[in-house]
Amino acid sequence: MFALLLLGGTMGAAPDHRTPLVLTPPAFQPLPQPVPVEPAAKPYQVGKASWYGDLFQGKATASGEDYDMFDFTAAHRELPLGTLVKVTNLKNKKSVVVRINDRGPVTPGRIIDLSYNAAKRLGMHQNGLQKVQIDIVEPRTAEMAMASQPSTK
Repeated sequence: MFALLLLGGTMGAAPDHRTPLVLTPPAFQPLPQPVPVEPAAKPYQVGKASWYGDLFQGKATASGEDYDMFDFTAAHRELPLGTLVKVTNLKNKKSVVVRINDRGPVTPGRIIDLSYNAAKRLGMHQNGLQKVQIDIVEPRTAEMAMASQPSTK
């Protein structure tokens, strides 16, 4: 008898099979907004590059260090000494990262004088002049780029 009472008392606990199933729609979530793409930064400078080599080898640069034609260095009129720049040959798209350690070029119409090694990397060491693009490089980015530039000493 006790079992019947117990069984009868639990029968009402189950939901009625006639109870309507109510589905609630998921909360409205707007589509993510597109992230604006920043336009590519303008190049710092575009113009003619030249290079200097053995005539200046071992002579003092504006930074006080001796010029080494096999280093990846350059002379620029305005950029602070120590600035790292990526120089891209606009004819063949080759590029190299150099450190500004000297002042120049002294010849009007040129924007940068590259070390012999940098000019060689750009494929311009034989003709002497080439139109280039100069972009300032952040030191951390430059470290990685310069590590992949084997020296030709």
